[in-house]
Amino acid sequence: MVMEDIIKTIFPMGGPNDAYAAYFVGQSFLNMLTTEGVPIGNVTFEPGCRNNWHIHKADKGGGQILLCTNGRGWYQEWGREVRELFPGDVVVIPTGVKHWHGAAKDSWFTHLAVEVPGENVGSEWLEPVDKAAYAALK
Repeated sequence: MVMEDIIKTIFPMGGPNDAYAAYFVGQSFLNMLTTEGVPIGNVTFEPGCRNNWHIHKADKGGGQILLCTNGRGWYQEWGREVRELFPGDVVVIPTGVKHWHGAAKDSWFTHLAVEVPGENVGSEWLEPVDKAAYAALK
């Protein structure tokens, strides 16, 4: 995907995701579509960009849903095989599951990140994805 494809997406790309830059390898962009009720962010990853391993926590409810809209990306839960993502794919991430997601090396990638409402929700950011493991992805 080239930058022209990103610009033509249904939701604008947004600016650099500076608030969470410490938890990403590479540049991501964030456009919060809503912060009321159910927070939804349009997250765009440049080729090779991915977030660190992390866990969505909540005392009740919580978790995250990814709605993939553009490009090609990856999702992996701790101890499981990596899953390739394409537009139209949906990923349901339960509370307490250690995971990461991001773009393929050769493609921009965009998803809507839907924060599932819950009690005392938050994210615990962990270590970066192993560089060699990421580099080995096709």
